Amino acid sequence: MSDTVLTATSGRATGSANARRQLATDSIPAVVYGMGMDPISISVPRRELRKALSGSAGMNTILDLHVDGDLYPAIVKDMQRDPVRRTVRHVDFIQIDLNAEITVDVPIRLEGHAKAVSDEGGLVDLNRNELEVSTTPRSIPDEIVIDISDMDMDSTITIGDLDLPAGVTATGDDEWAVVTVLTMRTPVLDEEEAAAAEAAEAETTEGEAAEGDAPAADAGGADADE
Repeated sequence: MSDTVLTATSGRATGSANARRQLATDSIPAVVYGMGMDPISISVPRRELRKALSGSAGMNTILDLHVDGDLYPAIVKDMQRDPVRRTVRHVDFIQIDLNAEITVDVPIRLEGHAKAVSDEGGLVDLNRNELEVSTTPRSIPDEIVIDISDMDMDSTITIGDLDLPAGVTATGDDEWAVVTVLTMRTPVLDEEEAAAAEAAEAETTEGEAAEGDAPAADAGGADADE
């Protein structure tokens, strides 16, 4: 499998004002570091970065990052986005050793239909969208697929239940829940609560009516005692 090539330019001016000017030209400020190297301030064309990360591996794409004739095998470590427009404003690339394990987040995708859950009015809930794993760069899976077809109302899928590819290890506790089942309200419960509310309201109405029918106290009795 060949890596994705991305060419960057070094020597960019740092600072927020320079970054804004650079972004206006569709060139994204970035930095590459890792494996003991001194960090290098670089810039990458927005269009080329989007193209490089458009494959199935997404953010975990292994990049051949070319900077002034030097080659840095790298992946995206962090990506900062505009809080409103969601456009990329800065990228951190980390140099990697293709033969050494690294820790990355891999997306989780559910497949199948949990019929036993839906028949009982339940809802399958994915507790986390990504799973942190440790593996070598070329063994990073594009996604972790979980089949929920056999789940029922009492089911929980934990990290320890996942069937991970060879050479891929989850960093979290085996007991951490990844997929659970939520118990939703049912029409039967709604009807029972409605009936209970009607009964309580009827009792209150009857009590108020009874109080209204009670004989009034003898207003003249107090005067006679005086």
